[in-house]
Amino acid sequence: MHNPSHVSPPPRPEGVPATTEASGTFDLAAIGAGLPAAALVEQLAVAEAGPFPRLVVEAPPGTGKTTLVPPLIAEYLDSRAAVRAGADSTDVGPRRVIVTQPRRMAARAAARRLAALTGTRLGEEIGFTVRGEARTSARTRIEFVTTGVLLNRLLRDPELGGASAVVLDEVHERQLDTDLVFAMCRELIDLREDLALVVMSATLDAGLWAEKFDAVRLSAAAEAHPLEIRWAPAQEKPLDARGVSRDFLDHIAQTTVAALSQDSGDVLVFAPGAREVEEVAARIRRGLPEGSAADSADIEVHTLTGRTPAKEQDGILRPRTCRAGGRRVIVSTAVAESALTVPGVRIVVDSGLARGPRLDTRRRMSGLVTMRESKASGTQRAGRAARQGPGIAYRCMSEADWAGLPEHTPAEISTADLTSAVLQLAVWGGDESLLPEPMPEGPRKLAIGNLTAIGAVESAEAGAGSARLIVTELGRTIARIPAFVWSARGLLDGAALLSPTAAAEAIAVIESEQRAPGADLTALLRQLRRSRDPRFGQDTKRFAGLAAEISPTSAGTHTALDPDDLGLVTALSQPLQIARLRSASESEYLLASGTAATLPRDSSLTGAAWLAISEVGLVGSRALIRAAAIIDQDTAELAGAGLLAAEETAVFDQGRVRAVRRTRLGGIELSATPITAGPELARTAIAESVRTRGAREVLRPSDSFESLRARLGLLRSVFGEPWPDVRWSHLEQTLTDWCPDALDRMAKGSDPARVDLVSALRTLLPWPEAARLRELVPEALEVPSGSRIRLDYPDPERADDGPVLAVKLQECFGWETVPHICDGRVPVTLHLLSPARRPLAVTADLASFWANAYSQVRAENRGRYPKHPWPEDPLGAPATRGTKRSGTMNR
Repeated sequence: MHNPSHVSPPPRPEGVPATTEASGTFDLAAIGAGLPAAALVEQLAVAEAGPFPRLVVEAPPGTGKTTLVPPLIAEYLDSRAAVRAGADSTDVGPRRVIVTQPRRMAARAAARRLAALTGTRLGEEIGFTVRGEARTSARTRIEFVTTGVLLNRLLRDPELGGASAVVLDEVHERQLDTDLVFAMCRELIDLREDLALVVMSATLDAGLWAEKFDAVRLSAAAEAHPLEIRWAPAQEKPLDARGVSRDFLDHIAQTTVAALSQDSGDVLVFAPGAREVEEVAARIRRGLPEGSAADSADIEVHTLTGRTPAKEQDGILRPRTCRAGGRRVIVSTAVAESALTVPGVRIVVDSGLARGPRLDTRRRMSGLVTMRESKASGTQRAGRAARQGPGIAYRCMSEADWAGLPEHTPAEISTADLTSAVLQLAVWGGDESLLPEPMPEGPRKLAIGNLTAIGAVESAEAGAGSARLIVTELGRTIARIPAFVWSARGLLDGAALLSPTAAAEAIAVIESEQRAPGADLTALLRQLRRSRDPRFGQDTKRFAGLAAEISPTSAGTHTALDPDDLGLVTALSQPLQIARLRSASESEYLLASGTAATLPRDSSLTGAAWLAISEVGLVGSRALIRAAAIIDQDTAELAGAGLLAAEETAVFDQGRVRAVRRTRLGGIELSATPITAGPELARTAIAESVRTRGAREVLRPSDSFESLRARLGLLRSVFGEPWPDVRWSHLEQTLTDWCPDALDRMAKGSDPARVDLVSALRTLLPWPEAARLRELVPEALEVPSGSRIRLDYPDPERADDGPVLAVKLQECFGWETVPHICDGRVPVTLHLLSPARRPLAVTADLASFWANAYSQVRAENRGRYPKHPWPEDPLGAPATRGTKRSGTMNR
């Protein structure tokens, strides 16, 4: 880490700027004075990087890479261009350097800092563009933007005209937009030889990034200030069924107040989300004791989130403005985890919790989930205390808890809803293989299904390496709108039904980062209107302009948003999240997607029959409604028209077919009316009953049917096609094909046991092979006694077993070999029986039996059955059906 005096240098004296307007060059020595990143200047000078370099810059937080690298790249490109164009040439073309930051706050702060260091006015040489705000001019050479802004710019202008370099900062955070922009720029630098690409990371993954686009590696080191870790575990669990527990919020605040009394310096507190930030800040204000070392009169408590107004953000990030002896406590979300330096911080209190996107593919639901942080995230947070000097980090966990944390935060591409990402990449037309890591297949398929359902893509065709989506004109229009896919679709449909302005205001509410009180979007609308929130106004104007531009023929009759219409636009945006109250509940709803979600406690929406939900949070296995508006059933059916379906279903139970016609809005049943089942529906119901309960229970097939099925099963096993597959697993699936008449009779009330299934099964016999059925698999065989004995064929499910002939031993005298069937391919297994029809032997080799086993069988049974013949020579003796005196012998 560098010396604190280098973080915020004193204002530059007049006449000594770090940039000279006449020459248009940046004074890199002045800008990088005291910054560890200054080592990069010499490294780039000696690197063989070419006129438009591909670089990976690796530098820990606090080295100054965000401040120095952009002007360094600008100067490098200028010098190379001047050499190419000639020493006296001033026409070297546009050389704007675009620098991405993951968050608006960081983009504004970086631009302001670099403008101050260069002695220029913000918006001239140094500028920024974030959602709803831009400070740039024709003279701007370095433009800081959020990654989302650059993503939308690439979609509008795939060649990125006017830019000579893109610097992607904080790539180690692995935000989804950053991954997409990297893939697009990776492809663009192969198409544009006059574009430089720089990737900057604060972690030790530079080698991996360099391999992805054949980049030169630069690195800067920082001398770390001492950092003391203190463990402050809570007695209670951080998370309960509804999120972060109130007791744990108390513990974070108490730990902060204790740190203020024990240590010096400002305090940076990390909480997982905006709600927890506000609650912890309020608890800290209430907990500051009077007349102590942590006297509340000397302490300012600030909150820092993505919702914090820009002026307040800028004030927090400037050098301290507290009066002499005053201290600050800044309670922040992960926005302060990296890319920002909060001046004066010497103490960090880390809740150990983080909030990130999670997609539940089974429930087709995505939302933000509160979870334990990773070790990498915890290390970044703790390091904030030692950016400017020795620091102390309090972790609200035990060392054992820390040891159990995951090493790294998963990349957002592996956890988030990919619907917008898939569309953006498809519109770009790029290769998904250029992403830092592939999209997981399940979420990708779900995203394609979502896009197909709203008409953004039509189909997929095979391409090199992967399937390339065919994007519709509607899909390209949606991709032009800088909002989530669902919101963009709601803006277009809402503008057509209401007006561009009304739809725009509704989408601005839906897209707002402000929390809906009690999950009530209408209450949030009133709150935003009363507060005259500038960002809300900017978003409304921006969305209205886009809607009017894209749909100039919108036929709305009014311009202002009626609060009652907020639910309509919300439902148009998220039709799968239209929800109806479940019976016997006041707060649990069934969504059109087929899943359930619950309102928070004390919500003003409790008991509403229908809701249009814009945001759902996942708390463990539960889905919690974060933002919704009340609608009626007519609005639900209008907005969810694409989900409306009528279906007729039937069940076969207790010998009767019962049918119902149901009307559904997705997974929500609107009505159910009993009807008389038609033939097809009735057949399907019986077939489904067979598949569910089993053929033998429902159809009760006769012995004749099972005998024919067994014979056919052996033929299939021996000869294969064209003999039919008669295993129940196949017959159950094809029931309506081979026995429709039988099913019709059952549907009319006939007893299944009396229905002729044998004739139905015979319809499966192939022609002309069927003529040889009795020859190949006879029902009975004649034995030496003259009797015809019925063959027992194996069940087709056990076709490897052979046919069995159960016959009295005395009827087989003189029989030297067992018979064969199926053109002599299959031997018959003999079950030789006693006169009382008890088993004596099983054999498929009669000659061996007579020669070896018969004498033993004779000795054991001649005394038991003295009236029956037991000759010493069975092959020479006549076969007999009865006793010695009955005369029923085969002479």
